[in-house]
Amino acid sequence: MSRPTILGYVRPDGRVGIRNHLLVMSTVICSSFVTRRIADQVKGAVAIENPFGCGQLEPDLEVTKRTLINTAKNPNVGGVLVVGLGCEQIQADDLAKEIERTGKPVERVVVQEEDGGTPAAIEKGVRLLRRMAEEVLTQRSEEVDISNLTMGVECGGSDATSGLASNPVVGYASDKLIDLGGTVILSEAPEMIGAEEILANRAVSREVGDKIIRMVRKWVDLAASYNVDLVGTQPAPGNIAGGISTIEEKSLGAIIKGGSRPVQGVVDYAEVVKGKGLWLMDTPGYDVMSVVGMVAGGATLVVFTTGRGTPTGNPIAPVIKVTANPYTAKKMRENMDFDASTVTLGQEAIEQAGERLFKLIIDVARGKPTRAELLGFNEFVIHKIIPSF
Repeated sequence: MSRPTILGYVRPDGRVGIRNHLLVMSTVICSSFVTRRIADQVKGAVAIENPFGCGQLEPDLEVTKRTLINTAKNPNVGGVLVVGLGCEQIQADDLAKEIERTGKPVERVVVQEEDGGTPAAIEKGVRLLRRMAEEVLTQRSEEVDISNLTMGVECGGSDATSGLASNPVVGYASDKLIDLGGTVILSEAPEMIGAEEILANRAVSREVGDKIIRMVRKWVDLAASYNVDLVGTQPAPGNIAGGISTIEEKSLGAIIKGGSRPVQGVVDYAEVVKGKGLWLMDTPGYDVMSVVGMVAGGATLVVFTTGRGTPTGNPIAPVIKVTANPYTAKKMRENMDFDASTVTLGQEAIEQAGERLFKLIIDVARGKPTRAELLGFNEFVIHKIIPSF
């Protein structure tokens, strides 16, 4: 039996993307308007507006830099225009030099260097980006093995059907992708509370297992430092209304998305994963921040389960929305890509639905647009550790 293939864009550094975006990225919020105006005028361009980039202390500054650089390095991006203001902490030249290591085309525009300010910067940026588009957008995709796919798995707006049906269906697809040589990223460390021992027991080494325990307990201790009982404040009101009773129940349902294969390692927020198989990423439970971290970490596609209904997407990676809630599947049908309520209603086994989902994953990896892509959902928020100064 032949192995599944996807349509990929092979980048100069050997990584494979399933989309071919021109990325316009701001270094700081002060250059966001210019960034957006440039992207709006060039076909095939997407904008990422960084809300930070200045007034940050080193721990936060490092996270912001890593997220921006690794997002631009994601193989779904064919070329990058970095747009800076000029006086910010994160300099356009520094970002551009790091991104250039991939071998993909990179240009930069700095507003304070242009005679005429923002109008001149927009004009120059459009000119540079159109020239880049001639090179990037003519690249053709090619048949590549499915082992080149890196998939992030996410949940948001969870309810009782998430842990019972949609997350197990995604877990089936995760196992199948890993068995075919692919990579899966499971994130949201606070939503592993109460289930961390299960993941640690699946670690490939004691060192990795200990790192999983430390990662999860760090979030409990962080909340405690602000006199907040994280265990006592979860699940969220929407989760409770949807039928989830405890944080342990929520966590047990959440980790199933990653399947059942051994955990290869743990990476920090927005850090690129270091190999194949199942990886854990230390992200918040806030779903948009989590997706951004996984895409920076190399995910070229995200499967996102939602019981209550969450429409968000990502600027550079297709996000497949899965629900097992029959009401949500009907009410938010224009936002959902996959209906797993057949499992909830007893009409289909998890394995059958998992096979259907895996086929959709292949279709999306071969170019089929997701509902989030078609509707223009492209949310981007970076994890923040401490206050700005």
